[in-house]
Amino acid sequence: MAKLALLGQEAADVETFSALLQDATLRLADVGYDRKARRLALLINRYRRETDTPSRSRCAFRIETVSAVQRAGWPNDAEAVTAILSLALDGDWLVVTCAAGIAIRARVEVIELVLEDIGEPWATTRVPSHH
Repeated sequence: MAKLALLGQEAADVETFSALLQDATLRLADVGYDRKARRLALLINRYRRETDTPSRSRCAFRIETVSAVQRAGWPNDAEAVTAILSLALDGDWLVVTCAAGIAIRARVEVIELVLEDIGEPWATTRVPSHH
């Protein structure tokens, strides 16, 4: 199966990216902001809903044209792992909301999102459920 590679440049794309990011696991040490390049990058393990077999794929999620980043609910343990719940646009901020009250906000000039699988998928027995 082909690897996922998506570019989003419109407000309507945020909802699509949010659906693809939902239930991805994120190790907080895998979040990086490059102020000079104006890029926020997250390395995640994306749950692959596009297949019939439960699986995950290592994935890079980048937000471009970032002028500021804010964190909320950030634990002291950089190795902590959380799950992404949603991605939303709030004015000129993109907000990544995670489990356990963790959130990352990125102020952007324009919407420029990149999501791409960077590894081979692997099977998982942990299937996200929303009750």
